[in-house]
Order: sequence, then C-alpha cells, then structure tokens
Amino acid sequence: MNAPQIIKTPGGEELVVLPKADYDALLRAADEAAEDAADAAIYDARKAELSGTEPFPAELSMAILRGDSRLKALRKWRGLTQSDLADKAGLTQGFLSDLEGRRRTASDDTAARLAAALAVPAAWIEG
Repeated sequence: MNAPQIIKTPGGEELVVLPKADYDALLRAADEAAEDAADAAIYDARKAELSGTEPFPAELSMAILRGDSRLKALRKWRGLTQSDLADKAGLTQGFLSDLEGRRRTASDDTAARLAAALAVPAAWIEG
C-alpha cells in the first residue's frame, strides 16, 4: 500500500487521497470482514439453537461422516455389539440391524429405549 496523501479543506476537514488499487483493496478487505462477521453470527445462532444439547464427540462424528448410521456409530462408540444393545433396549438383534441399516425407522418409544441403553440424549437417536 502506498502512503496516502492527506489534504485539509478550507473548512478544516481532512481528506485522504490514495491510489485506486489501494482503495479497491480496502473495499475487498471490508467485504471480507463483513462476510466473516455474518458467518460468525450464523454460527452463534446455530450454537444457541443447540444449547441444552450435548455435541457429538469427534470420533462419533467421524464415523457418521464415513457413512455409518448414527445408531451404528453410537453403538460402536459405546463398545457394544448389536446383540448387547438389542438386549439392553429390549429389541431383537434383527430389528436393530434394520434400524442401523436404515431399512426401518425407530418409533419414539424405541428411540427413547435406545437412548437410555446407550446413555445418550434422546435427540441423538434418529426417529
């Protein structure tokens, strides 16, 4: 950036003269700062919406990103076999397999039993 030139008007107001390229760079920087502020506001709003719910642990999120269903990732994260979790939740292993494979959907009651068996917030279980 070149050194700006400062000019004083007869009324005492100071004006700054700078090259057009420097002016354009300042505008770009201001736009980027405004975009960053907007992104931060969106992040803060989403985080506030989730207040009261516990975030997923990183290893659980990674398993989901790799393609595991949320239920399967939760079960593996807790170190349980399908049979173990099915027994704890009062389900059959085959039904649990269908839930993990996304071939069936859990009812609210089933989701609540799975959440209790996994010791996780009910919101973590897909219904």
